[in-house]
Amino acid sequence: MQRKFDVICFGGEDWWYHNRGHIDMQLMRRFSRTGTTVYINSIVMQKPNLGEGRKFVRKVVRKAKSIFTGLKKSDAGFWVYSPFSLPVHHIGGLRMLNELILRLQLRLITWKLGVRNPVIWIACPAACDVAVKMKHKKLVYQRTDRFEEYPGVDEETIRQYDHKLKKHADLTVFVNEVLYEQERHQCQKAIYLDHGVDYEMFASAHEDTNRPEDIIDIPRPIIGFYGGFAKHTTDIGLLEKVVDLLPEKSFVFVGQPSSECAGLRTRKNVWILGQKPYEQIPHYGKCFDVAIMPWKQNRWIQACNPIKLKEYLALGKPVVSTPFTELKKYLDVVYEATSPADFAQAIEKALAEDDSEGVLSRQSKVIDATWDCKVKTLLNELSLTRSS
Repeated sequence: MQRKFDVICFGGEDWWYHNRGHIDMQLMRRFSRTGTTVYINSIVMQKPNLGEGRKFVRKVVRKAKSIFTGLKKSDAGFWVYSPFSLPVHHIGGLRMLNELILRLQLRLITWKLGVRNPVIWIACPAACDVAVKMKHKKLVYQRTDRFEEYPGVDEETIRQYDHKLKKHADLTVFVNEVLYEQERHQCQKAIYLDHGVDYEMFASAHEDTNRPEDIIDIPRPIIGFYGGFAKHTTDIGLLEKVVDLLPEKSFVFVGQPSSECAGLRTRKNVWILGQKPYEQIPHYGKCFDVAIMPWKQNRWIQACNPIKLKEYLALGKPVVSTPFTELKKYLDVVYEATSPADFAQAIEKALAEDDSEGVLSRQSKVIDATWDCKVKTLLNELSLTRSS
Protein backbone atom coordinates (compact mmCIF):
# COMPACT_ATOMS: atom_id res chain seq x y z
CA MET A 1 0.00 0.00 0.00
CA GLN A 2 1.20 3.50 -0.80
CA ARG A 3 1.40 6.23 1.82
CA LYS A 4 -2.02 7.79 2.10
CA PHE A 5 -2.55 9.17 5.60
CA ASP A 6 -1.58 9.17 9.25
CA VAL A 7 -3.90 7.54 11.80
CA ILE A 8 -4.59 8.04 15.48
CA CYS A 9 -6.61 5.14 16.88
CA PHE A 10 -8.34 5.29 20.24
CA GLY A 11 -8.22 1.56 20.84
CA GLY A 12 -10.71 -0.59 22.64
CA GLU A 13 -8.00 -2.63 24.39
CA ASP A 14 -4.51 -2.22 25.80
CA TRP A 15 -1.78 -3.35 23.39
CA TRP A 16 0.61 -4.27 26.18
CA TYR A 17 -1.54 -6.82 27.97
CA HIS A 18 -4.63 -7.72 25.92
CA ASN A 19 -5.11 -10.24 23.12
CA ARG A 20 -3.68 -8.63 19.99
CA GLY A 21 -6.16 -10.17 17.59
CA HIS A 22 -8.79 -7.44 17.99
CA ILE A 23 -10.03 -5.62 14.89
CA ASP A 24 -8.63 -2.19 15.78
CA MET A 25 -5.17 -3.66 16.39
CA GLN A 26 -5.31 -5.72 13.20
CA LEU A 27 -6.33 -2.72 11.12
CA MET A 28 -3.67 -0.48 12.64
CA ARG A 29 -0.99 -3.05 11.73
CA ARG A 30 -2.00 -2.53 8.10
CA PHE A 31 -2.63 1.21 8.32
CA SER A 32 0.89 1.68 9.70
CA ARG A 33 2.13 0.98 6.16
CA THR A 34 0.31 4.09 4.93
CA GLY A 35 1.95 6.56 7.29
CA THR A 36 2.47 7.26 10.97
CA THR A 37 -0.05 5.32 13.06
CA VAL A 38 -0.56 5.80 16.79
CA TYR A 39 -2.54 3.33 18.89
CA ILE A 40 -3.91 4.98 22.04
CA ASN A 41 -4.46 2.25 24.60
CA SER A 42 -8.00 2.00 25.92
CA ILE A 43 -9.09 4.99 27.97
CA VAL A 44 -10.57 4.03 31.35
CA MET A 45 -14.31 3.58 30.81
CA GLN A 46 -15.54 1.56 33.80
CA LYS A 47 -16.42 3.13 37.12
CA PRO A 48 -14.01 2.19 39.93
CA ASN A 49 -15.21 -0.81 41.92
CA LEU A 50 -13.31 -1.18 45.20
CA GLY A 51 -15.47 -4.19 45.96
CA GLU A 52 -13.44 -6.21 43.47
CA GLY A 53 -10.62 -6.33 46.01
CA ARG A 54 -7.48 -7.91 44.60
CA LYS A 55 -8.86 -7.82 41.10
CA PHE A 56 -9.24 -4.04 41.34
CA VAL A 57 -5.68 -3.68 42.62
CA ARG A 58 -4.34 -5.85 39.77
CA LYS A 59 -6.17 -3.69 37.24
CA VAL A 60 -4.73 -0.49 38.72
CA VAL A 61 -1.19 -1.90 38.78
CA ARG A 62 -1.52 -3.18 35.22
CA LYS A 63 -2.79 0.17 33.98
CA ALA A 64 -0.01 2.02 35.82
CA LYS A 65 2.61 -0.17 34.13
CA SER A 66 1.04 0.55 30.77
CA ILE A 67 1.05 4.32 31.40
CA PHE A 68 4.68 4.34 32.54
CA THR A 69 5.71 2.53 29.35
CA GLY A 70 5.22 5.90 27.67
CA LEU A 71 5.25 6.42 23.92
CA LYS A 72 6.85 3.38 22.32
CA LYS A 73 6.93 1.86 18.85
CA SER A 74 5.56 -1.67 18.75
CA ASP A 75 6.84 -4.59 16.72
CA ALA A 76 3.62 -4.28 14.70
CA GLY A 77 4.86 -1.06 13.10
CA PHE A 78 2.73 1.50 14.92
CA TRP A 79 3.35 3.68 17.95
CA VAL A 80 1.60 2.85 21.23
CA TYR A 81 0.72 5.29 23.99
CA SER A 82 -1.19 4.84 27.26
CA PRO A 83 -2.59 8.19 28.44
CA PHE A 84 -3.35 8.93 32.05
CA SER A 85 -7.09 9.30 32.50
CA LEU A 86 -9.62 9.16 35.31
CA PRO A 87 -12.73 6.94 35.57
CA VAL A 88 -15.02 9.96 35.92
CA HIS A 89 -17.05 10.02 32.69
CA HIS A 90 -20.26 10.00 34.74
CA ILE A 91 -19.26 13.10 36.79
CA GLY A 92 -19.82 16.38 34.92
CA GLY A 93 -17.08 18.71 36.23
CA LEU A 94 -14.43 16.02 36.53
CA ARG A 95 -15.30 14.80 33.05
CA MET A 96 -14.22 18.19 31.67
CA LEU A 97 -10.98 18.04 33.66
CA ASN A 98 -10.34 14.56 32.34
CA GLU A 99 -10.84 15.79 28.79
CA LEU A 100 -8.31 18.59 29.35
CA ILE A 101 -5.72 16.16 30.74
CA LEU A 102 -6.15 13.83 27.77
CA ARG A 103 -6.03 16.66 25.26
CA LEU A 104 -2.71 17.96 26.61
CA GLN A 105 -1.14 14.49 26.48
CA LEU A 106 -2.29 13.92 22.91
CA ARG A 107 -1.05 17.31 21.73
CA LEU A 108 2.37 16.44 23.07
CA ILE A 109 2.67 13.07 21.31
CA THR A 110 1.21 14.26 18.00
CA TRP A 111 3.67 17.18 18.02
CA LYS A 112 6.53 14.81 18.82
CA LEU A 113 5.61 12.45 15.97
CA GLY A 114 4.79 15.18 13.47
CA VAL A 115 1.18 14.09 13.06
CA ARG A 116 -0.85 17.12 11.99
CA ASN A 117 -4.03 16.09 10.17
CA PRO A 118 -4.69 12.41 10.83
CA VAL A 119 -7.61 10.10 10.32
CA ILE A 120 -9.06 9.68 13.81
CA TRP A 121 -10.24 6.11 14.45
CA ILE A 122 -12.38 5.59 17.57
CA ALA A 123 -12.91 2.08 18.94
CA CYS A 124 -13.43 3.21 22.54
CA PRO A 125 -16.51 5.42 23.18
CA ALA A 126 -14.82 6.96 26.24
CA ALA A 127 -12.54 8.88 23.83
CA CYS A 128 -15.53 10.72 22.38
CA ASP A 129 -15.16 14.21 23.89
CA VAL A 130 -11.46 14.43 23.02
CA ALA A 131 -11.58 12.75 19.63
CA VAL A 132 -14.38 14.77 18.03
CA LYS A 133 -12.59 18.04 18.85
CA MET A 134 -9.22 17.04 17.45
CA LYS A 135 -8.15 18.38 14.08
CA HIS A 136 -8.63 15.52 11.65
CA LYS A 137 -8.71 14.53 8.04
CA LYS A 138 -11.59 12.15 8.68
CA LEU A 139 -13.33 10.77 11.74
CA VAL A 140 -14.18 7.05 11.88
CA TYR A 141 -16.21 5.36 14.61
CA GLN A 142 -15.87 1.62 15.04
CA ARG A 143 -19.17 0.38 16.50
CA THR A 144 -17.94 -3.09 17.46
CA ASP A 145 -20.06 -3.85 20.52
CA ARG A 146 -22.85 -2.45 22.65
CA PHE A 147 -20.40 -0.81 25.03
CA GLU A 148 -23.27 0.88 26.87
CA GLU A 149 -24.01 -2.61 28.25
CA TYR A 150 -20.43 -3.37 29.23
CA PRO A 151 -20.16 -4.30 32.94
CA GLY A 152 -19.16 -1.47 35.24
CA VAL A 153 -19.81 1.49 32.93
CA ASP A 154 -22.32 4.29 33.36
CA GLU A 155 -24.83 3.13 30.77
CA GLU A 156 -26.39 6.52 30.01
CA THR A 157 -23.01 8.26 29.60
CA ILE A 158 -21.70 5.64 27.17
CA ARG A 159 -24.99 5.74 25.27
CA GLN A 160 -24.56 9.52 24.89
CA TYR A 161 -21.01 9.02 23.64
CA ASP A 162 -22.25 6.48 21.11
CA HIS A 163 -24.93 8.80 19.72
CA LYS A 164 -22.49 11.71 19.57
CA LEU A 165 -19.89 9.65 17.73
CA LYS A 166 -22.40 8.36 15.18
CA LYS A 167 -23.54 11.96 14.62
CA HIS A 168 -20.04 13.40 14.14
CA ALA A 169 -18.20 10.52 12.46
CA ASP A 170 -17.66 10.78 8.73
CA LEU A 171 -17.86 6.99 8.63
CA THR A 172 -19.24 4.50 11.16
CA VAL A 173 -18.03 0.91 10.79
CA PHE A 174 -20.26 -1.90 12.10
CA VAL A 175 -19.12 -5.51 12.43
CA ASN A 176 -22.56 -6.96 13.18
CA GLU A 177 -25.11 -6.82 10.38
CA VAL A 178 -28.15 -6.71 12.65
CA LEU A 179 -26.73 -3.78 14.63
CA TYR A 180 -25.85 -2.08 11.33
CA GLU A 181 -29.45 -2.37 10.12
CA GLN A 182 -30.80 -1.08 13.44
CA GLU A 183 -28.50 1.95 13.75
CA ARG A 184 -27.20 3.03 10.35
CA HIS A 185 -29.88 5.73 10.07
CA GLN A 186 -28.25 7.42 13.09
CA CYS A 187 -24.98 7.87 11.18
CA GLN A 188 -23.74 10.29 8.52
CA LYS A 189 -22.42 7.29 6.61
CA ALA A 190 -22.25 3.68 7.74
CA ILE A 191 -20.88 0.41 6.40
CA TYR A 192 -21.03 -3.18 7.54
CA LEU A 193 -17.55 -4.72 7.59
CA ASP A 194 -17.36 -8.34 8.65
CA HIS A 195 -14.35 -9.22 10.80
CA GLY A 196 -11.23 -10.53 9.13
CA VAL A 197 -8.74 -13.25 10.02
CA ASP A 198 -4.98 -13.81 9.94
CA TYR A 199 -5.67 -16.66 7.54
CA GLU A 200 -2.12 -17.74 6.71
CA MET A 201 -1.03 -17.54 10.33
CA PHE A 202 -3.76 -19.97 11.40
CA ALA A 203 -4.08 -22.17 8.33
CA SER A 204 -0.33 -22.84 8.24
CA ALA A 205 -0.01 -23.68 11.95
CA HIS A 206 -0.16 -27.42 11.21
CA GLU A 207 2.98 -27.19 9.08
CA ASP A 208 4.91 -26.82 12.33
CA THR A 209 4.67 -30.23 14.00
CA ASN A 210 5.84 -28.91 17.37
CA ARG A 211 3.20 -28.51 20.08
CA PRO A 212 3.27 -26.24 23.13
CA GLU A 213 4.77 -28.13 26.07
CA ASP A 214 1.80 -27.60 28.39
CA ILE A 215 -0.66 -29.29 26.01
CA ILE A 216 1.44 -32.21 24.72
CA ASP A 217 0.52 -34.66 27.46
CA ILE A 218 -3.18 -33.82 27.69
CA PRO A 219 -5.23 -36.86 26.57
CA ARG A 220 -7.20 -36.58 23.35
CA PRO A 221 -9.75 -35.84 22.13
CA ILE A 222 -9.27 -32.22 23.18
CA ILE A 223 -12.26 -29.91 23.26
CA GLY A 224 -10.76 -26.42 23.24
CA PHE A 225 -11.50 -22.76 23.71
CA TYR A 226 -9.14 -19.80 23.67
CA GLY A 227 -9.93 -16.26 24.72
CA GLY A 228 -10.95 -14.38 27.83
CA PHE A 229 -13.62 -15.47 30.29
CA ALA A 230 -16.07 -12.70 31.18
CA LYS A 231 -19.35 -12.62 33.08
CA HIS A 232 -21.20 -10.99 30.20
CA THR A 233 -19.93 -13.34 27.47
CA THR A 234 -18.98 -16.86 28.61
CA ASP A 235 -21.66 -19.22 29.92
CA ILE A 236 -19.68 -20.95 32.69
CA GLY A 237 -22.76 -22.78 33.96
CA LEU A 238 -23.34 -24.39 30.57
CA LEU A 239 -19.65 -25.27 30.31
CA GLU A 240 -19.65 -27.05 33.67
CA LYS A 241 -22.61 -29.20 32.64
CA VAL A 242 -21.07 -30.05 29.25
CA VAL A 243 -17.79 -31.02 30.90
CA ASP A 244 -19.68 -33.33 33.28
CA LEU A 245 -21.62 -34.90 30.40
CA LEU A 246 -18.36 -35.78 28.59
CA PRO A 247 -16.03 -37.08 31.33
CA GLU A 248 -13.82 -38.95 28.84
CA LYS A 249 -13.08 -35.80 26.84
CA SER A 250 -10.35 -33.32 27.76
CA PHE A 251 -11.47 -29.69 27.97
CA VAL A 252 -8.66 -27.19 27.47
CA PHE A 253 -9.08 -23.45 28.05
CA VAL A 254 -6.42 -21.02 26.89
CA GLY A 255 -7.00 -17.55 28.30
CA GLN A 256 -7.14 -15.49 31.44
CA PRO A 257 -9.56 -17.27 33.82
CA SER A 258 -12.07 -15.33 35.92
CA SER A 259 -13.19 -16.03 39.46
CA GLU A 260 -16.26 -17.76 38.01
CA CYS A 261 -13.97 -20.53 36.73
CA ALA A 262 -13.42 -21.96 40.23
CA GLY A 263 -15.94 -24.74 39.60
CA LEU A 264 -14.35 -25.69 36.29
CA ARG A 265 -10.96 -26.04 37.97
CA THR A 266 -12.32 -28.82 40.19
CA ARG A 267 -13.13 -31.05 37.20
CA LYS A 268 -10.55 -33.77 36.49
CA ASN A 269 -10.99 -33.46 32.72
CA VAL A 270 -10.37 -29.68 32.62
CA TRP A 271 -7.08 -27.89 31.95
CA ILE A 272 -6.89 -24.09 32.25
CA LEU A 273 -3.60 -23.00 30.68
CA GLY A 274 -3.81 -19.23 31.16
CA GLN A 275 -3.28 -16.37 28.72
CA LYS A 276 -0.81 -16.86 25.87
CA PRO A 277 0.77 -14.44 23.36
CA TYR A 278 -1.29 -13.96 20.21
CA GLU A 279 1.43 -15.49 18.03
CA GLN A 280 1.17 -18.77 19.98
CA ILE A 281 -2.61 -19.08 19.78
CA PRO A 282 -2.67 -20.97 16.43
CA HIS A 283 -0.31 -23.57 17.90
CA TYR A 284 -2.67 -24.21 20.78
CA GLY A 285 -5.69 -24.17 18.48
CA LYS A 286 -4.16 -26.75 16.14
CA CYS A 287 -4.14 -29.18 19.09
CA PHE A 288 -7.91 -28.99 19.50
CA ASP A 289 -10.07 -31.76 18.06
CA VAL A 290 -13.18 -29.60 18.44
CA ALA A 291 -13.27 -25.84 19.11
CA ILE A 292 -16.12 -24.40 21.13
CA MET A 293 -17.82 -21.05 21.74
CA PRO A 294 -20.08 -21.30 24.82
CA TRP A 295 -21.62 -17.83 24.77
CA LYS A 296 -24.35 -16.51 27.02
CA GLN A 297 -27.63 -15.55 25.40
CA ASN A 298 -27.90 -11.79 25.93
CA ARG A 299 -27.96 -8.52 23.99
CA TRP A 300 -24.17 -8.18 24.10
CA ILE A 301 -23.67 -11.55 22.40
CA GLN A 302 -26.40 -10.91 19.84
CA ALA A 303 -24.41 -7.83 18.72
CA CYS A 304 -21.07 -9.64 18.69
CA ASN A 305 -19.02 -11.11 15.87
CA PRO A 306 -16.19 -13.12 17.48
CA ILE A 307 -12.99 -13.14 15.46
CA LYS A 308 -12.13 -16.55 16.92
CA LEU A 309 -14.87 -18.14 14.78
CA LYS A 310 -12.90 -17.35 11.62
CA GLU A 311 -9.65 -18.33 13.33
CA TYR A 312 -11.10 -21.72 14.30
CA LEU A 313 -12.29 -22.23 10.72
CA ALA A 314 -8.92 -21.16 9.28
CA LEU A 315 -7.37 -23.87 11.47
CA GLY A 316 -9.84 -26.28 9.87
CA LYS A 317 -11.37 -27.22 13.21
CA PRO A 318 -14.98 -28.32 13.68
CA VAL A 319 -16.78 -25.70 15.77
CA VAL A 320 -19.64 -26.05 18.25
CA SER A 321 -21.27 -22.81 19.40
CA THR A 322 -24.29 -21.41 21.15
CA PRO A 323 -26.37 -19.16 18.84
CA PHE A 324 -25.65 -15.54 17.89
CA THR A 325 -26.84 -13.61 14.86
CA GLU A 326 -23.60 -13.63 12.82
CA LEU A 327 -23.31 -17.42 13.24
CA LYS A 328 -26.24 -17.92 10.87
CA LYS A 329 -23.90 -17.31 7.91
CA TYR A 330 -21.75 -20.28 8.95
CA LEU A 331 -24.30 -22.96 9.84
CA ASP A 332 -23.12 -25.04 6.87
CA VAL A 333 -19.72 -25.48 8.54
CA VAL A 334 -20.45 -25.20 12.29
CA TYR A 335 -22.63 -26.97 14.83
CA GLU A 336 -25.13 -24.87 16.77
CA ALA A 337 -26.46 -25.92 20.18
CA THR A 338 -28.33 -24.28 23.05
CA SER A 339 -28.76 -26.68 25.97
CA PRO A 340 -25.87 -28.52 27.67
CA ALA A 341 -27.19 -31.86 26.37
CA ASP A 342 -27.40 -30.56 22.79
CA PHE A 343 -23.94 -29.00 23.11
CA ALA A 344 -22.41 -32.28 24.31
CA GLN A 345 -24.18 -34.20 21.55
CA ALA A 346 -22.90 -31.71 18.95
CA ILE A 347 -19.32 -32.21 20.19
CA GLU A 348 -19.71 -35.98 19.79
CA LYS A 349 -21.13 -35.49 16.30
CA ALA A 350 -18.33 -33.08 15.34
CA LEU A 351 -15.71 -35.62 16.41
CA ALA A 352 -17.40 -38.44 14.47
CA GLU A 353 -17.88 -36.44 11.27
CA ASP A 354 -14.50 -34.71 11.09
CA ASP A 355 -12.46 -35.56 8.00
CA SER A 356 -10.11 -33.95 5.46
CA GLU A 357 -13.03 -32.80 3.31
CA GLY A 358 -14.54 -31.02 6.31
CA VAL A 359 -11.22 -29.29 7.02
CA LEU A 360 -11.08 -27.93 3.49
CA SER A 361 -14.71 -26.76 3.48
CA ARG A 362 -14.20 -24.89 6.74
CA GLN A 363 -11.01 -23.22 5.56
CA SER A 364 -12.52 -22.28 2.21
CA LYS A 365 -15.29 -20.46 4.06
CA VAL A 366 -12.83 -17.85 5.36
CA ILE A 367 -9.91 -17.97 2.93
CA ASP A 368 -10.92 -14.65 1.35
CA ALA A 369 -11.70 -12.91 4.66
CA THR A 370 -8.16 -11.73 5.37
CA TRP A 371 -7.41 -8.52 7.22
CA ASP A 372 -5.58 -7.23 4.14
CA CYS A 373 -8.83 -7.57 2.17
CA LYS A 374 -10.72 -5.72 4.89
CA VAL A 375 -8.22 -2.85 4.80
CA LYS A 376 -8.59 -2.56 1.02
CA THR A 377 -12.35 -2.22 1.49
CA LEU A 378 -11.84 0.44 4.15
CA LEU A 379 -9.36 2.40 2.08
CA ASN A 380 -11.85 2.48 -0.76
CA GLU A 381 -14.67 3.60 1.55
CA LEU A 382 -12.49 6.29 3.11
CA SER A 383 -11.55 7.63 -0.32
CA LEU A 384 -15.24 7.95 -1.13
CA THR A 385 -16.15 9.49 2.24
CA ARG A 386 -16.39 13.26 2.51
CA SER A 387 -15.12 14.99 5.63
CA SER A 388 -17.75 16.87 7.59
